[in-house]
Amino acid sequence: MTQQAEATRRLPLNRERVLDAAVVLADEVGIESLSMRRLAQELGVVPMALYKHVANKEELLDGMVDVIVGEIAPAVPGTDWKNTVRLRVLSARNSLLRHPWARPVLETRTNPTPAVLGYMDSFIGMFFAGGFAVDLTHHVMHALGSRMWGFTQELFDDPGQASQAEVAPDVQAATFQEMAARYPNILKVASAATHDDGSVVGQGCDDQFEFEFALDLLLDGFERFHRQGWTSARAKLDHGNK
Repeated sequence: MTQQAEATRRLPLNRERVLDAAVVLADEVGIESLSMRRLAQELGVVPMALYKHVANKEELLDGMVDVIVGEIAPAVPGTDWKNTVRLRVLSARNSLLRHPWARPVLETRTNPTPAVLGYMDSFIGMFFAGGFAVDLTHHVMHALGSRMWGFTQELFDDPGQASQAEVAPDVQAATFQEMAARYPNILKVASAATHDDGSVVGQGCDDQFEFEFALDLLLDGFERFHRQGWTSARAKLDHGNK
């Protein structure tokens, strides 16, 4: 062990150091391999020492999410609401790409921490600053959903992609033939996907492009509704008259 690493281990333990070390460890080994015992080993302490700073594994995960939220760039002053929101969302996405384990952890959090609530509050505030009414902002947040955190569920992700290399070519050909016969429209759209070797989903859709395409589509729609003075009451009335 280097002198620098040894010196780091001798630093006083506190909550910030525990959480930062947990994030680094999860980046290295994955969230499934993260445990209080392994984290304690990395910090050079006994596991019980961690419980002075985090009550349990769930609180550790909550704190790790807070670290990720802290990496998201704040709103840029002096820009219009659309660019402000776009930059904030893409900053959140960059943070999740740096920490692939963060998405499933975010999806399983049931009690938002003050850091998470603060991010949500400031995110809503960007629309208020743009002159959006509370009613429209409420529906905007529903439409954005997890995009606020920088991710969505990819429609054409193939859960079997990782093992495709092991499938014999004739078997793959037969599978495509069956797909073409039974689900021609799905196959046509899925096969038209632009491939991106650097994609976080591997060889498939260019997920960064698809994410930004959907985000821009939503932002343009929000802008149109805002200019029209859209309200949910009027929209419900219009639908009722059809």
